Amino acid sequence: MHAIETDISTPEASRFLQQLCKHWSHRLNVTFTPDEGRVAFSESVVCLMRAAPDTLSLRIEAPTAEETTRMAGVVIDHLQRFAFREPLAVPDWRQT
Repeated sequence: MHAIETDISTPEASRFLQQLCKHWSHRLNVTFTPDEGRVAFSESVVCLMRAAPDTLSLRIEAPTAEETTRMAGVVIDHLQRFAFREPLAVPDWRQT
């Protein structure tokens, strides 16, 4: 299993976490609270989210490094669409 993580500075971390989870909950297995979220894109590909007052932490877990990178792009693309009023810095993903 491969995993990558990033932290994104934003005072809207909880709002973005909830928006992402609600968006995907129509098609995917999603659980969330205002502070934590889990999106299962498949049985083997998962996005875990945690909201702190000024930081949204993301973790992507997948069977291959290529799949983690691809899914990181999907998650960030959706996040940037929700954050169109607050430009977010391109995240620096790190292997875990």
